[in-house]
Amino acid sequence: MMAATPSPGYLALGSNSPALLPAPTQPPTWAPWDPRSLAQTFSTVSLTPPSSNDWVFDSGASSHIASNPSIVTPTFSSFPSSIVVGNGATLPVVGTGYSTIPGPYRFNNVLLAPGIIKNLLSVRQFTTDNHVSIEFDPSGISVKDLRTRNVLLRCNSSGPLYTLQLPSTPTAPCVLIATPSSSTWHRRLGHPGKETLQHLAHSSSIACHQPTDDHLCHACQLGRHVRLPFSSSLSRASKPFDLLHCDLWTSPVPSVSGFKYYLVILDDFTHFLWTFPLRLKSDTFATISNFFAYVRTQFGCPIKSIQCDNGREFDNFVSRNFFLTHGVSLRMSCPYTSQQNGKAERILRTTNNIIRTLLFQASMPPSYWADALSIATYVLNRLPTKTINMSTPFFALHGKLPSYHNLPVFGCTCYPNLTATTPHKLAPRSTLCTFLRYSFNHKGYRCLDLSSNRVIISHHVIFDETTFPFSRHQTTAPHKLDFLTNDELLLAPSSSACTPMSTPGAPAQFPLQAAPELPDDAPVPL
Repeated sequence: MMAATPSPGYLALGSNSPALLPAPTQPPTWAPWDPRSLAQTFSTVSLTPPSSNDWVFDSGASSHIASNPSIVTPTFSSFPSSIVVGNGATLPVVGTGYSTIPGPYRFNNVLLAPGIIKNLLSVRQFTTDNHVSIEFDPSGISVKDLRTRNVLLRCNSSGPLYTLQLPSTPTAPCVLIATPSSSTWHRRLGHPGKETLQHLAHSSSIACHQPTDDHLCHACQLGRHVRLPFSSSLSRASKPFDLLHCDLWTSPVPSVSGFKYYLVILDDFTHFLWTFPLRLKSDTFATISNFFAYVRTQFGCPIKSIQCDNGREFDNFVSRNFFLTHGVSLRMSCPYTSQQNGKAERILRTTNNIIRTLLFQASMPPSYWADALSIATYVLNRLPTKTINMSTPFFALHGKLPSYHNLPVFGCTCYPNLTATTPHKLAPRSTLCTFLRYSFNHKGYRCLDLSSNRVIISHHVIFDETTFPFSRHQTTAPHKLDFLTNDELLLAPSSSACTPMSTPGAPAQFPLQAAPELPDDAPVPL
């Protein structure tokens, strides 16, 4: 019966005094019960119900409080079970959410309490969430931008409370000031970046409400989309042949023996490199399957993972079936994303740099790139690298130090012994040749006789490492070796342009790596 008379705590909610903090309790003074006054009170409540959409500004409320569920969008966050009003009584809280009004303004952390008489707007939370300030005057309140001090919202109030009444007509007591949003300024200024727009707003150059806008601009995605950065990978295999990086490089200049491609296989743990000149892309799978047999026989350990690009020479039915039957994990990069194959790209660049330099040194034409590739692979496996703490790939794989003896200069003058094939006793016992590379199937050297255009394999070779026979015949112009630059490799969208790194390996230790560049004693085109 006594609940029909509004309590002092409920009356305090509409004022600017703290509503959610316990008020000092005083002994209530109860008037004699008057049936006529009680009936009049009930009649007044039923005839003039409080507006459920208006908000009363309360500087003493720590959170927004609403009684009407229709103006609150629920969220699944935690909320208190009750709130304390001015007279020390508690009101149950049944939910929490957020609410918005035109502007846009957002009311976060709105507590839904059906027992509250008026919707309370926490001044503290409203100014913090919307980056605004509020000024009170006898006629009402003004909501201003925190930086520019421009009036964003004006609410006139003639009653005892400062009420936010949403504008429904041009003559409504609450008027929204036409201030462009950050999205509007973003479109006006030609879609600048967020930092630029914030700088203009904070310097008061433009009147912008809420300069920080996380809205995703569709036009910017179409016109300004860029590739996302790549995080550097610090992972490394724990044992040899746990992970192999493979890639196929295409040469626009066929070699003297008709090789058009070369396959690189790099071991992630030892950084040992193997290279295989190929005439056709279709030879890739046969080379890889033979390499599996080579590793199994020579090192007695399985290959666990292969990382490569999306080229059809790696990703096809035959190769996938082969990897599945051998329990090998196949890892491929995204299409046209060579950055995911950083190790392969770097080893290709390093290898091509050495090939190009060796050809310039010897003044040899680009068609001898396969011979220079053999030398480049051989020396790379014997050079210290930071990847394995300045050790050599040869030592990391074989457990012994490499030998640096008997390393002649590529393309230099050499004299192989010909006594076994001279026609008579007075014939020359040697001839001037060009050193090409080491023979993979012999413990000797491959020498090119320019006078007869044939390759001579011999163990008994004398080298003159200061002269180069090709320099007497022709000079290789720098532009003729442009095909070895890595820029073309990185930009061309070919299927074999992207592959992870492989391991350096000595050509002489794996016969598959070097099918002889030229048949022995075969004529060589100049």
